[in-house]
Amino acid sequence: MEVLFKVIRQQQNSSPVVQTYVLDTEAGNTILDCLNRIKWEQDGTLAFRKNCRNTICGSCAMRINGRSALACKENVGSEIAKLQQTEITGGHANAIPEITIAPMGNMPVVKDLVVDMSSFWNNLERVAPYVSTAGRSVPEREFLQTPQERSRLDESGNCIMCGACYSECNAREVDPDFVGPHALAKAYRMVADSRDSQTESRLEEYNEGTKGVWGCTRCFYCNSVCPMGVAPLEQITKIKQEILDRKQASDSRSIRHRKVLIDLVKEGGWIDERQFGLQVVGNYFKDLKGLLSIVPLGLRMLARSKFPLSFEPSQGTQQVRSLIEAVQQQENKV
Repeated sequence: MEVLFKVIRQQQNSSPVVQTYVLDTEAGNTILDCLNRIKWEQDGTLAFRKNCRNTICGSCAMRINGRSALACKENVGSEIAKLQQTEITGGHANAIPEITIAPMGNMPVVKDLVVDMSSFWNNLERVAPYVSTAGRSVPEREFLQTPQERSRLDESGNCIMCGACYSECNAREVDPDFVGPHALAKAYRMVADSRDSQTESRLEEYNEGTKGVWGCTRCFYCNSVCPMGVAPLEQITKIKQEILDRKQASDSRSIRHRKVLIDLVKEGGWIDERQFGLQVVGNYFKDLKGLLSIVPLGLRMLARSKFPLSFEPSQGTQQVRSLIEAVQQQENKV
């Protein structure tokens, strides 16, 4: 079947252009197979990265029809099926199917589909992604782990550093200090490793401002595009829980945000927004600067009758409280 490939091409410091290629291909051919044929048969100037062709190295990550993925994993048939489903929903139909290929996001383009991944690797280095010095010293015998200890590393250990999650990360797009989901997934790999002796200092570092776990906006894109099932958001959540277990609500606004939310839901079944702002931003009336910062918002809400003067607990509050307490008890056992 004929497929129209729209490739977003770009040189450094120049505007992107769309170049189209028509290819006679089969449904089972991968996107990387098609790019190879375009380069070999139609346009030798097209630039993209590749290596293993077997979903191992992560080199060929790019945006395929608007989402970051591995070109060696996605095939023509599945991409067309997704597009046809969208066309049915949207009421459009094309005579020839189109597949759009673009470089990954959050990284500057070097040429065509090749991006500069320096920030990706630099942010990975910021979380010290290796077992502590003590764990790496020459031992008298092996550093043994039980099957249960090793199983904690299964998901995060599958990361192939392809950059798909980093490419789609909304937090990275707006906050250059945020290290990214790939780095924090690897960070949990170190926190969970029984051979590492720097857990406490690691957690302190990952707790700092928005460069660590609190910079994550929980948009879920990292999980949805990861080709290896690493689930970076879940690893970030695990680090947060490790931090929350060690911290008090008064330690920082990020910690209060999570703890106050849980406490208010336990108390009333949903969030009492009046108390939430005062306790999180105002630190239980101890942070005068924080309290003053929310006064303008409070006045605007009052003026527009958006400020709740009373709070009524939701139905089933006791059941909600019981569920939360059951989960907390289970977590404590683990």
